[in-house]
Order: sequence, then structure tokens, then C-alpha cells
Amino acid sequence: MKLGLESQVQFFQALKNAIPSYSSLVDEVADTIDISVDSAYRRIRGEKLLNYHELFLLSQKFNVSIDKIFSNGTSSILFQTNQNNLEKNNFLSWMKDVLYQLEMVNSFSKKHIYFLLKDMPPWYHYYHKELAAFKFFFWKKSILFSQDVADSTFSLEEHSYPEFEEITRKILKAYNNVNSTEIWNIEGINTTIRQINLYHEMGIITDPSLTIRLYDCLLEVINHLEKMAEFGKKFPFGGQPSDESANYYFYVNEFVLGDNTFFAELDDNKITYLNYNVIYFMGTSDVAFNKSMFQNLENLIKKSTQISKVGEKERRQFFNKLRRKVRLNMESISTQEE
Repeated sequence: MKLGLESQVQFFQALKNAIPSYSSLVDEVADTIDISVDSAYRRIRGEKLLNYHELFLLSQKFNVSIDKIFSNGTSSILFQTNQNNLEKNNFLSWMKDVLYQLEMVNSFSKKHIYFLLKDMPPWYHYYHKELAAFKFFFWKKSILFSQDVADSTFSLEEHSYPEFEEITRKILKAYNNVNSTEIWNIEGINTTIRQINLYHEMGIITDPSLTIRLYDCLLEVINHLEKMAEFGKKFPFGGQPSDESANYYFYVNEFVLGDNTFFAELDDNKITYLNYNVIYFMGTSDVAFNKSMFQNLENLIKKSTQISKVGEKERRQFFNKLRRKVRLNMESISTQEE
């Protein structure tokens, strides 16, 4: 995500006023966001836009507020995003942007994430290398239209994606470090089930045992989410919560299907990320918009059922429904192969 040019000019002017007179603006920028002096000059001159990760590193170090820069006093709302550039590395760029946003959130002392779900958050697929590999393949083939998989069928031998192991581990760690509130609906598991089923029926997954394995992975994800909801804490897959574990608030709303809105509360700042084009998000720091969005989230939470730490009966019922959805599809695949 990036600032607009006019906002970036304002930001660097505020930054220049904030640093000591004996300091070099270009040197401070280069050192803070770990880029070359030439790259820093390009950003200061407006030839290259700052992304949110760079923006927050600079604003934190020099205590420059970004609220005034983003707020222009009109009814217009500025959203920033990284578009799919249809280049070869577009998926890795998307992964890096996700990590940057989560690391930016973690850079604040007071932080909380709210997720109004339509689909299961992408990082929960990363618990298993098989399920992660499938999602990577699906996103690349059907969402990003990557040419390297355009004519491919899916197999773990050819599409294990070891190059993404480190960044997926970092994404999981970053998300697990932040107190979070997730608002689910029983339909939240449907997208992943439908994707697995679709690729099986189309023959893109050619081995039925692999389809079954992906459903097994999904069941284990559900079991882990239930365990985190039981403790009200976030912790690594297969692990146990500790005293340092971030809080995990899990709500179920049976009447409202979310839209994958991602909301971050960061000290005195707030950012709303709206989902579009399946996996992409556009974000805004507009004060009035975020105030309204937060009020809507609070009202929705009041009309939802908390099943983390409390509501054991409701919690078991909800996760049993999720497991039942997966098992019905597993049974369908097994019956087809008999």
C-alpha cells in the first residue's frame, strides 16, 4: 500500500521539520527504511511512492503523525493499495505486502486486529505445507493468472513452494503476536471447500488421495481454531498457550456474512483494509471513516455470540458444523472412487 503523491510531499515536509537541523533528510530516510541514498532521493522527490511499512517506520522514529496527512477535510476518502501487476513475481509481492502490514501492526505498543470474515483468513492455510501449497497454486492459477501454472495440474511434487516457507512462517508468527477479534459465520469455511472440490472435479487435482489429504488438513485447522477459541489465546499449530500469548476473541454471527474487512487499532491510529479481487486489500487511515467503521464493528460484536473462553456448548456446536461440512465432501470423494 502506498501514499498518494500530494500526501507524500506533505509527509516529507513534516519529516524535514521534525529532524534536527544538523541531520540530512536523505540519510535519515535511507537509514530508517534500509534503502540506498539514491532510492531515498527518489522517494523524497516523489518519483517513487512510500508503502505503509516505510511510512510507519519513518513516522514512528520521528514522531510525525500521519492522521493530518491522510485527512483532507473533505468527504473524499483516500484508499491505497498494491495492484496485481501480472508480472512473474506478483504472488511473492503480495505475500511480502501481507507480511509488511502485519509487521507494521506489530510495531505499535497498543495493537488489536478485527477481522469480519467471509472466508477463512489466508494464514490459517499455512499450518500445513499441503494445504498451503494448494492455496498458493489456486491463487496463482485462478486469481493472479500466473503463466507458470496456467496449464498445470496440481501435485505436491511439482508445487510444494519451498521458497515461501520462510515468509509464511513469519506471517503466522506476526499474526499470532497481535490480540485479535474474529467474527465468523458458518459459511466461512465454504470457499476453501469449494476450491478443493472444484479442482478435483475439473481434474486439476488428479489424485483423489491428495484431495482427501487436503480435507484432512482442513479438519486439523478447524480443530486448532477450536482449541485457540477454548483458551482465548493464539498459539502455534500443535502447541499450547503461554502467559505471553496474544488474546483471541472468537465471535459467531449467524445472520451476517462478513466481507473480509480487516481493521487495525494501533495506539491512537486506526486503519481499515477492505477486500477486493479475492486476495487484495486497500487501506485507509481516514479518521471519520475509521470511526464509523469501528462503531459498526462494535455494534456487530454486540449482536454476535462469543465462543472464546465462554459458551462451551455453542463453541462445540459451531466447530462441529464446520467439521461436518468438510466430512460430507470427503465422503462424496470417497464414494466416487468406490
